[in-house]
Order: sequence, then C-alpha cells, then structure tokens
Amino acid sequence: MGRQILLGGSHDLTLDVINGHLMRRRPPYTLASAPLGSLGGLMALKRGEALIAGSHLLDPETDGYNIDYARKYLPEMKLIGLSLVRREQGFMVAKGNPLKLKTLHDLAQPGVRFINRQRGSGTRVLLDWLLTREQIDPAAIFGYETEEYTHLAVAAAVSAGSVDAGIGIYAAAAALDLDFIPIGSEWYDLIIPAVIFDSAMIGALREVLADESFKQEIVGLGGYSVEQTGALRWTT
Repeated sequence: MGRQILLGGSHDLTLDVINGHLMRRRPPYTLASAPLGSLGGLMALKRGEALIAGSHLLDPETDGYNIDYARKYLPEMKLIGLSLVRREQGFMVAKGNPLKLKTLHDLAQPGVRFINRQRGSGTRVLLDWLLTREQIDPAAIFGYETEEYTHLAVAAAVSAGSVDAGIGIYAAAAALDLDFIPIGSEWYDLIIPAVIFDSAMIGALREVLADESFKQEIVGLGGYSVEQTGALRWTT
C-alpha cells in the first residue's frame, strides 16, 4: 500500500500538522491532501482516487455531520468516521472590523465585498443552509459567486483588502491576524474505508491522533476542540 496516505476533501490547517508528525515516525509516512471540498472528497473516495476523505458536511434535517452523506453517496462502501477536530466557523474580517459587521444580514449591505468557498465544500453547505434559515437571498451578497478553495486563500483575500469578509475557520483568521465573527462549531471527520482501517498506515495515523503533543499543537492554532480527536464517531 506504500507509505503515503492520500486524503481528498475539505481543507484544514491540522492536516499539515498531521503530516509533520507522520514524517517524524519510524518508519515515516506522509499525508498528502487535495483540497477538493467535503463532497469532492467523498466522490474521490468513491472513484478510488483517495484512500481517505476529510469532511464536515452538515445535514440540516438531522443536525448531524457526514454520516448521512456517506450513506447517500457511498452506499456500497463500509466506512468508519473518526473525529479529527471540532472547529469554529465564522466570518473573517480585517483587524478592527472596520465595517462593523456582526450578522449574516450585514453581508447583504451595500458596499460589502464578500468571498465564498467553492460549491461542494462543507463550508459552502453550511453558509447556504444559514442563508436559507435567515431568509437571505444569496444574490443580495456582492461576491457570493466568487469562490476560493481553502480557508487560507479566503483569509489572504481579506488580509489583502480585496474583499471585506469571507467565510472560514478561526485558525485561518488567527494565522493572518484577522478578526473573526463566529457562527457556530462543526465536526471535521476523517472518513476511512473499513477495508483499510486495520492497515499499518492507518494505525500510524491513529497513533498520531492519540498523541498529546499533537493535540496540544492543534489547540495552539486556535479555534479547535480536541476532546474527541481520534474517537470513532460513526460507521456505515
């Protein structure tokens, strides 16, 4: 099977930290991640283009994460969902929040420039659900159709001043010294086919997730809870 774990799915800053810990192991492994979005990660898993997926897809009907999408899109596969982190999502704005943005409705104000995440990403699913709940027309938000593929790319656009606000995780805002307006927390799971769950490489990954030094490094990024990191959350 080799020593590279190919992950397709949602972007998260913790993935680079995992890779660093895996590379320091003996024997070393690597985690290569492709930022395809949560739904894209499931499709990559289905097509055999990724070994595992990273996902944070909210099901508004159940208020649960990931398992319903796994059952819907990969009914033929037995999958195991491991908790990576619980993380804070919100809006990133320039330091000092110069436009005094506070709520979703403020994004529809005239003159506010917004940047979105791509279709199929868990962050986009969350935003669209919130807009529906708050009865906000996406067309009223200038920049709703402008997309980026990672949280750091959104943060960079805000930091550069090309937009006034973007949706993403707290850790990305903290990394670029931006202000953050929280909208909620969510589960980010690693979705692993049961057929490889007992392999040496997944064993190495699980050992990293259980390592207290790894957890403390994640906490240091900000906006993450690691209380259930590495725990088995669900199976299909």
